[in-house]
Amino acid sequence: MILSKDNLSLINTENVFAPNVKIFELPEKVLQFGTGVLLRGLPDYFIDKANREGVFNGRVAVVKSTGNNTSEFDQQDALYTLCVRGIENGQPVSENIISSAISRVIAAEKDWQAILEIAKSEQLQIVVSNTTEVGIQYVEESIDSNPPTSFPAKLLAVLYERFKAFNGDNSKGLVIIATELIPDNGTKLGEIVFKLAHHNQLEANFIAWLAQANTFCNSLVDRIVPGKPDVATFAALQEELGYEDNLLSMTEPYRLWAIEGGKHVADMLSFATVDEGVIIAEDIEIYRELKVRLLNGTHTLSSGIAFLLGIDTVKNAMSNELMSNYIETLMATEIGPAIPYEVDKKQNDAFANAVKDRFANPSIEHFWSSIAFQYTMKMKIRILPLLLNYYKIFNQVPAHIALGFAAYLAFSRPQREENGLYFGLDNGASYRLNDDSAPYLFEKYSQNPNDFVEQVLTDENIWNVNLNQLMGFIPEVTVLYTEIVNNGISSALAKLNVSQLKEA
Repeated sequence: MILSKDNLSLINTENVFAPNVKIFELPEKVLQFGTGVLLRGLPDYFIDKANREGVFNGRVAVVKSTGNNTSEFDQQDALYTLCVRGIENGQPVSENIISSAISRVIAAEKDWQAILEIAKSEQLQIVVSNTTEVGIQYVEESIDSNPPTSFPAKLLAVLYERFKAFNGDNSKGLVIIATELIPDNGTKLGEIVFKLAHHNQLEANFIAWLAQANTFCNSLVDRIVPGKPDVATFAALQEELGYEDNLLSMTEPYRLWAIEGGKHVADMLSFATVDEGVIIAEDIEIYRELKVRLLNGTHTLSSGIAFLLGIDTVKNAMSNELMSNYIETLMATEIGPAIPYEVDKKQNDAFANAVKDRFANPSIEHFWSSIAFQYTMKMKIRILPLLLNYYKIFNQVPAHIALGFAAYLAFSRPQREENGLYFGLDNGASYRLNDDSAPYLFEKYSQNPNDFVEQVLTDENIWNVNLNQLMGFIPEVTVLYTEIVNNGISSALAKLNVSQLKEA
C-alpha cells in the first residue's frame, strides 16, 4: 500500500501522526520554489504542524524549477513521512509524521501558466525559496519566457502577474522569504528582482508597488535533513509504518528558522506561533553567529582531528573520549567566549548543549570527510573571525583552535597530484582533498615541507591578515603540527589534555 490521500484511512496511526482529511480543503497560501528535503523538513514541517493545530490553515504549492517529472509527488498526492530521530534536551526522540503541507508540485517547464495562475490568487500570502546558493544570481533575461530561466526572473514574473491581476493593490503584496545559505539572502534576492524589473522596462507604478507592498526577508535555516535513509533503514521504517513512501525523509529533532521581519511579517506567518523553532525578529544576526561559530565552527575545527583519528562520523566522535572532550572544551572555553557578536551566556550555553545533542544523534550519518569539503575556505570564513576576536579579548593562544589549525594543515598537505586531483595520505591510506586551495597547498608543501606551516599561515593572500601578528600562535601551531606528523593526532590530543589539567 502506497501512501496517498485515498489510503490514509487504512494507515495504523499508533506510531504515525496522520492528517485530518479536512486539511486537503485548505487554500494555497504559500508558493514555494524548491522541492528539496530541507524545505520539506523545515518550513513545510512548521506549516503542517500549524495546520494540524488549526492555526495557519493554508497549504504550499511547490514549483519544481528543473526537469518536468513530478510523478513521485503525484502518486502520493504530495504526502510524505518525516521520521524524526535523535536527541533533544538529552532525551531520545522518535516520531513519524505524515506531512500534508504540500498541495501539489508543478514543473515550471511543463506548466508555467499554472504557476502564474497561483500568482492571481486572493489567498496567496507567502513565497519561500531554496534554490541553492547558485539560484540567487542575476541573469539578464526577459520575464516573458515560458518559463524564465533564473529563479529571480520567475519570481519577478509571478509578482508582475499579481500586480496586474489586482491593479496594484498594496494589500496584495507578498512576504518573500529566501532560505538559501548565503548571508543577507532576502536582501540580495530583492536587489536582483529590482534590477531585473528595470532591465525588463516594467512600468514605474509596478516598481513602486514592488517596493511598497512586498517584503523580502532574510532568513536562516538550521536542521539536518538527510532525506531517504540507507536501504536497510528505509525497509525497516516502511515495515514499521505499514505503507510504502518513496518520499520518506529522516530529520533530526532540532529545528530553527530565523526570519528577519517586524509585525507585518509576524502577522502573515501565523504558523510561527505553534513552534519555538520559528523566530521572527528585526535582527537575526545572533542566530547566524551561533550557528556559524558553535555548530559549523566546531565541525570545521574538529574535522581534521577526527579524520586523522580514524573516526568516520560525527556521532562516533562523541563516543570517543579524546574527541568528545576536545569538542566540549573547545565550545565552552574558546568559541563561546570569542563569538564576534554580543551573545548572552545563557543563550550561548543552551545552543552549545543543543549542538552536543545533535552531534551525538545516533540516527544521522554525518561524515567528517564531507565536513572537510572546501576546508581552507571554511577555516577562513568560520574560524578566522573567532581567532582574531579571541586574541582581542584574551591576547593569548587558544590551544584548541591552534590544534584545529594544526590538524587542518596535517590533513590538507597534498602528498600527490593525479590528473588535476590532489590526495593526502594518512597511515598508508590515500584520500582526496576536495579543496579549491589544494593546488596552492601542494605547491607550498612540495617546495619546502619543513616550512609548510609558516608559509601557509603567513600568506596574507589566503587569510587577508598576517597571523604572525598573533603572539605565539604560529609557533604553537607548528609544535602541534610536528607532533601530529611525527607521533600521530592521538599524541597531540593527549598532550593538549595534559596541559589543560596543569592549567586547572
